[in-house]
Amino acid sequence: MRVVIVTESFPPDVNGVAHCALQTARHLVDRGHAPVVVAPAPAPGHKPDASAPCPVVHVPSLPLPGYPQVRVALPSRRLAATLVEHRADVVHLASPFVLGVRGMAAAARLGIPAVAVYQTDLAGYARTYMGAGEAAAWRRIRSVHGAADLTLAPSTAALRDLETHGVPRVELWPRGVDTARFRPDRRDEALRRELAPNGEVIVGYVGRLAPEKQVELLAGACGLDGVRVVIVGDGPSRPGLEQALPGAVFLGRRTGDDLARAFASLDVFAHTGPFETFCQTVQEAMASGLPVVAPAAGGPLDLVAHGHTGLLVPPRDATAVRDAVRALAADPALRAAFGAAGRVTVEGRTWAAVGDRLIGHYANVLAGRRTAVAA
Repeated sequence: MRVVIVTESFPPDVNGVAHCALQTARHLVDRGHAPVVVAPAPAPGHKPDASAPCPVVHVPSLPLPGYPQVRVALPSRRLAATLVEHRADVVHLASPFVLGVRGMAAAARLGIPAVAVYQTDLAGYARTYMGAGEAAAWRRIRSVHGAADLTLAPSTAALRDLETHGVPRVELWPRGVDTARFRPDRRDEALRRELAPNGEVIVGYVGRLAPEKQVELLAGACGLDGVRVVIVGDGPSRPGLEQALPGAVFLGRRTGDDLARAFASLDVFAHTGPFETFCQTVQEAMASGLPVVAPAAGGPLDLVAHGHTGLLVPPRDATAVRDAVRALAADPALRAAFGAAGRVTVEGRTWAAVGDRLIGHYANVLAGRRTAVAA
């Protein structure tokens, strides 16, 4: 199968869309298919990822105003030319918003089936960044995804949202996790002594530092005796968070095995953002053998079994976050039980298994197109 993956983000970017697109390309190659990636060009001075498993076509891009870490693709003939030159059987649209919309239009002109992967809660972002615009965001989502042969939602909450807002032809496609990289035996005692020299319980957040992630909700946990809050990641909110989270340790961005060591060296993983369509870092924490605190909203509802692998708390509730952290910090046996259960829960959620499900979705879309033509 010849697949063109049109993605709004790709390594060296570090985010869920980029990671999922990379894992998709890797799996397609592993299964003998022929993918090509089309993505915004990285910022000047940032080299493309040399480990990409397939050809990557970069289109010109500019930084998003107010959020320069995000690159927005400019109009370019390279996208349509790639679809033609690669003789694509299917176009995979990863979180279509700007480049993906152009990819959808090009696929429609060329008569190529398109599978759109919903990954970003644009309506939630509109509320966070603009205080309004949620209805407009849903109109755009409905327009973009309504043109696809199939939309894949990462969680039951996201699937429900899409169907409630009139998006047709939606099915569930979750995310995989690298259980070989993220595992409990990556725990690094030297790193733990560096982070918590007095033996504190280490509570960590991993992810982008941006307003929609609401990392400031960990302020209460910073005030707990015997607790050290550790923040892994970077983004525009970091300066403000360094002020809002007194005593927290900021490790900056970590990737690869360094990230896996950081995860496994925590005692509790706390996620605070209420707008996650999936929340990959929760799975990585569970694979690392950690108990999880997360909001009872969006993707975490599918991932965290309350009272079994972690604790779900009301969204945007700093007191609930603090109390959940306090309960886990005070009970080593409970932390160990939740962490062990979490590891067992994710062991079958490999990228290979999830990737095979994706290939099945492609095959169904292609079969549907053939049936429609025959009719």
